[in-house]
Amino acid sequence: MSKPIIGIGSDILTDPGHRDRAFVYTTYVDALRRAGAVPVLVPPQPENVADVIDNLDGIVLAGGYDCDPTVYGEDPHPALEPMDPRRQSSDLALAKAARERRIPTLGICLGVQVMNVAAGGTLVQDITSQMTTDIEHVSEPEDRARHDVHIERGTKLAKILGATETMNVNSSHHQAVKELGDGLRETAHAPDGIVEGLEDPRHPFYVGVQWHPEDMPGEASATSIFGAFVEAAREYAESKKHSATELSPAGAGRSE
Repeated sequence: MSKPIIGIGSDILTDPGHRDRAFVYTTYVDALRRAGAVPVLVPPQPENVADVIDNLDGIVLAGGYDCDPTVYGEDPHPALEPMDPRRQSSDLALAKAARERRIPTLGICLGVQVMNVAAGGTLVQDITSQMTTDIEHVSEPEDRARHDVHIERGTKLAKILGATETMNVNSSHHQAVKELGDGLRETAHAPDGIVEGLEDPRHPFYVGVQWHPEDMPGEASATSIFGAFVEAAREYAESKKHSATELSPAGAGRSE
């Protein structure tokens, strides 16, 4: 059985005096490889998204800096750290196209926020100044704090994680989902009420989490999330092959 091809929306590194670079962190690549997929980088190119996803079996919307809040009708908070606008345009286009075409999609940290904004939702722009909490949501990637999250029963995330109702995750974000986008469902939350996961219940696999499972190698929850995602991508790839066979002249002849 062939491995599914998973596209990872890439970031852009700008360094004055040097050429810009499109990149992703290798932890995403490694997590997908361990789960049995072939990861490929998708450089920001919103005008080509429809053509790009035709050749993919799944999409990862990765972590990064912040969404521009003008997209959802708010003025920027002073603590805002905006991502490159080229990446924002591309990631929002990927999120929308993947949802419309029912392509398996996994959003991580910024990725879950992009999924929400793409669906018309809004974000808490700065947890520290806009919410009251004793949980350390904001921590450095090199030394991430951890906290518990509650998993909502009856969700795809709950099915993926099995009997787990509460799990411990890492945390490195100063923004969070505020108003849910159209058709999305909350799947997990922290004890302080901050949304830690969402999904589209009508989609085969459109799942986002606020934590970083790619940085939790060896932990059962992370293995389950990437495993379920890659399996959904494999099933999607098989369905494309089946559809192509039915549409081909030879396939049409066999079905008569």
